[in-house]
Amino acid sequence: MVNKQKILIVDDDSNIAELISLYLTKECFDTMIVGDGESALQMVDSFSPNLILLDLMLPGIDGYQVCREVRSHSNVPIIMLSAKGEIFDKVLGLELGADDYMEKPFDSKELVARVKAVLRRYKTAPAVKEQPDIKCVEYPDLIVNQTNYSVIYNGKTVDMPPKELELLYFLASSPNHVFTREQLLDQIWGYEYIGDTRTVDVHIKRLREKIKDHETWRIATIWGIGYKFEVRQ
Repeated sequence: MVNKQKILIVDDDSNIAELISLYLTKECFDTMIVGDGESALQMVDSFSPNLILLDLMLPGIDGYQVCREVRSHSNVPIIMLSAKGEIFDKVLGLELGADDYMEKPFDSKELVARVKAVLRRYKTAPAVKEQPDIKCVEYPDLIVNQTNYSVIYNGKTVDMPPKELELLYFLASSPNHVFTREQLLDQIWGYEYIGDTRTVDVHIKRLREKIKDHETWRIATIWGIGYKFEVRQ
């Protein structure tokens, strides 16, 4: 018998939580409902969910703090749910480590589809070589090695300046994670770099000229936010 995947639903609105549980149960998921942040943190350890649906507006510990604490020790996928639709709220949620963000009210079919999509992405994370001091990620037709600063694309070595390679490696190391231009600037060029976010745009443009979209992955623009290395099925 195949074990059902477990979804932890964190929402203080019992009606919404029960409705979400109904949708997911029909799709053969095992669900658990909690109504506050403290209970959510406890259930992450005891229930061991495969994915968390996390409302932002919770009594006591809010959803942002729950996400932050979960990410300090677990990579379990998180989809944030909120009535807030501002770009700032979405960016903050993604920066804290959420895998997706849905605005309320949402369509039940879309919710189920996003849950399945995030779970698929989580299963198909890139192979990361675990040898000590080796920084290398591999995808179909692409190998990015930051240890020896080499990129192999479609079986051929691609000449790439250090910052372009570091940017590609950073994005590819966190598939489907959205990074703002400011985050990328800080990570690749450093906090003391005197420049603006257009530097990131220029390097992304150059990467796209050398590394074309693949049927299973691509460098995607998230309008109004930044970029991500998108892994597709």
